[in-house]
Amino acid sequence: MAKPDILDVDKELDKEIEEVEKEAVKEEEIDKNLEEKILTELEGQRNFPSNHIYYWIIAIIAFSWSVYQLYVSYFPVNSTIVRSIHLAFAMVLAFLIYPIAKKPKFLKTIPWYDWILAILGGLGAAYIAIDYVGISNRIGDFYTRDIIIGVIFIILLLEAGRRVIGIALSIVALIFLAYDKFGDILPELISHKPASIEKIITQMYLTTEGIFGVPLGVSAGFVFLFVLFGSLLERAGAGEYFIKLAYSLLGKYSGGPAKASVVASGLTGIISGSSTANVVTTGVFTIPLMKKAGFPPEKAAAIEVAASTNGQLMPPVMGAAAFIIAEFLGLAYTDVIIAAAIPAVVSYLALFYIVHLEAKKLGLKGEDPSKLPPKWQTFISGLHYLIPVAYLMYVLIILRQSAQMAAFSAIWLLMVIMIIQYPFKALFIEKRRIKKEDFIQGFIDIFHGMVNGARNMVPIALATALAGIVVGSITLTGIGQVLLDVIDTLANGNILIVLLLTAFISLILGMGLPTTANYIVVASLTAPVMLELAQDAGFLIPAIAAHLFVFYFGILADDTPPVGIAAYAAAGIAKADPIKTGLQGFAYDIRTAILPFMFFFNTELLLIASVNEWDVNEFSFISDPIKIIIIFITAMLGMFSFSSATQGYFIKRCNIIERLLFLIAVPFFMLPNIMTKYLHLPNEYISYLIGLAVWVVIFLWQKSKK
Repeated sequence: MAKPDILDVDKELDKEIEEVEKEAVKEEEIDKNLEEKILTELEGQRNFPSNHIYYWIIAIIAFSWSVYQLYVSYFPVNSTIVRSIHLAFAMVLAFLIYPIAKKPKFLKTIPWYDWILAILGGLGAAYIAIDYVGISNRIGDFYTRDIIIGVIFIILLLEAGRRVIGIALSIVALIFLAYDKFGDILPELISHKPASIEKIITQMYLTTEGIFGVPLGVSAGFVFLFVLFGSLLERAGAGEYFIKLAYSLLGKYSGGPAKASVVASGLTGIISGSSTANVVTTGVFTIPLMKKAGFPPEKAAAIEVAASTNGQLMPPVMGAAAFIIAEFLGLAYTDVIIAAAIPAVVSYLALFYIVHLEAKKLGLKGEDPSKLPPKWQTFISGLHYLIPVAYLMYVLIILRQSAQMAAFSAIWLLMVIMIIQYPFKALFIEKRRIKKEDFIQGFIDIFHGMVNGARNMVPIALATALAGIVVGSITLTGIGQVLLDVIDTLANGNILIVLLLTAFISLILGMGLPTTANYIVVASLTAPVMLELAQDAGFLIPAIAAHLFVFYFGILADDTPPVGIAAYAAAGIAKADPIKTGLQGFAYDIRTAILPFMFFFNTELLLIASVNEWDVNEFSFISDPIKIIIIFITAMLGMFSFSSATQGYFIKRCNIIERLLFLIAVPFFMLPNIMTKYLHLPNEYISYLIGLAVWVVIFLWQKSKK
């Protein structure tokens, strides 16, 4: 029998490799198509093919917006003019990208009336910049033209918000506008002298007290650059790298795909700051793997939702709201990052622990290590993606430059990496000559990254503009003081009831509002109330604790049934029930819900050492590294205790007594100041030891039974 020719063997091998590569490309295309389909269903965006004229019109406008934002970041321009042009771009793109209704016939073309609305919306926003000198000179004596343009623009803004964000925020803004105008016909408790149309338009449109106020300023000044940075990093391939790295490191362990999902979503959250974007980006890969590993569809989707929701907690991006917290309180953004660090990391570790418990309860095994990507090779393959992230953190935290300049310089570093990564790969990895296509691909990625960054900014810009109407109404009517009296009466001076009311309001509003808008509305109304009533109750609380409290519950609303957008996205991927997914995701996120209560009453969890009793915006951080480590470890043990109590599992299933003991241990770990005070303990370390003793007792008891 003749031996097979070596060339024939090579041909067969090449054929097999080619088939495998085709299958991989096909799977990647399916993932991308699913991602685009989910985004289209959730947000109703028009996505034209790249050879369509509309695609290039939208792309050029979006690219121009990114270029403009980079320009004004380096060359100072009047902030009001920047906000005006920023919103003008957002208005134009809103009407071109988002149709009047989420129906197929509206998604396939741009009708004539949307072109008109886009032009009118853009000119209405840009009018402040176009006639900036004239408007500034006639403050208090505006032309009729100014008022008419203002009325038309606010109507267009409400419609743009309805299309892009949903009807809820537009309704909230309308309610506040109606309250401004018809405040005299309301019950005496909340009534006020009505404002004229001229006064309302002046407040909302022609000054920086309303639409063009602080929230929009933060969107234009800081948030755009961080969103652009994340979009470029994603386009460069960092998102896919984070998923593969997490899977290669954790896939072999019990419930490995779910643990990889948590880590991948945490890493992706660093660069995206969006729950739904996290779900769609990582969930397309992780949810099918979790189902394959043995997780039921609802639990697989819920794990991704919980992981992605918490992505907005992760520094340095933390969603747009974190930048607004810094601006509202007059803090450096690095202060917000430092304060939020321990709660964010502890929350993620607790979710990782919950996933481990779920895997143990279901008796799941890990993946075969031979089927996983090689760890070291995977880590090395995307090491260059970590360089701009590390540089951003270095400039922010070590050099303590402004968030704007840190993001600006990190973007340029990332662009250089994007340009050279393909030639480098060709020369040193593929061992071939560099082609001109290798250089061109980097510039193509930069173009698309800048386009995607601008598209991602449209909802944020409109949310901050509409939320500015709420802030302007609060200033115009003085409703903040009225709300203080109402909540004080309802709570009867009990600060815990005030916190529960605030959490409830945030969750309810968050069902229809994006996190940023939810935070602005609720914080503007309730944060001052929380701080004043806390002081009356004998607690000296820094303002940042109250604002982070609102921020956390705004994020949790993303998976709160019946309108948790992130839950709908994950359920679509998992082919699961969205309500069940939302309920299960919220059950996993209960651990995050207790964190705000803990750091509100124990600000050491925010690494805050002391607060200025005359100005709660001023505080100092803990500097002792040993104490920081103790705070972190005990907070982690407290969250693990709470997770075991809610999941009913530790080494083995917990009975009711063991679950109650875990709950008892939580305040000893996380509220040592209060436990020391009310139980008359010698110091806080005794509180920690009591919590640890409870843990050891349960551990030994379950170990002996097992």
